[in-house]
Amino acid sequence: MIDIPSLSRRYDVRRLSDSDADAVLALCEGNELFYRYCAAEPTREQVLSDMHITPPGIDESHKHYVGFYQGDVLVAVMDLIDGYPEGDIAYIGFFMMNIAFQGRQLGSALIREIKDFLKQNGLRAVRLAIDKANPQSNHFWKKNGFEVIREVPRDEWTVLEAECIL
Repeated sequence: MIDIPSLSRRYDVRRLSDSDADAVLALCEGNELFYRYCAAEPTREQVLSDMHITPPGIDESHKHYVGFYQGDVLVAVMDLIDGYPEGDIAYIGFFMMNIAFQGRQLGSALIREIKDFLKQNGLRAVRLAIDKANPQSNHFWKKNGFEVIREVPRDEWTVLEAECIL
């Protein structure tokens, strides 16, 4: 089980709930570039769905939809699935930084902290999906040690499944 507050030494980390949906939506709406490349739009309904949806066969107790805070400011949001797709792998279903904190290596520092925490807690790898057409996402995740392991065609776009060995 992941100890949520221990995911970062720099930020206060807590599980997000439905009452945080508006704050998450505001963070998402500030990241127009991300939504330019995917088939989703930032809506309150989508945020609420993302907070609860899990991969097939994964119990909601393995899902950690968390916020990273600096004081009262929501700096980043992450959807982290423990033990998916295998018991010793974690899956990042969503990660987004507040636009005001981007471009200063803070996202990369946060990902390093999370990877270190997961490794110390016995996980061997982290996986995620990257929108193939999004140059910002591609650059960020590759810079942070994720390597593409396969392309997965979707209805209107292609995602790159990527993995980082811890």
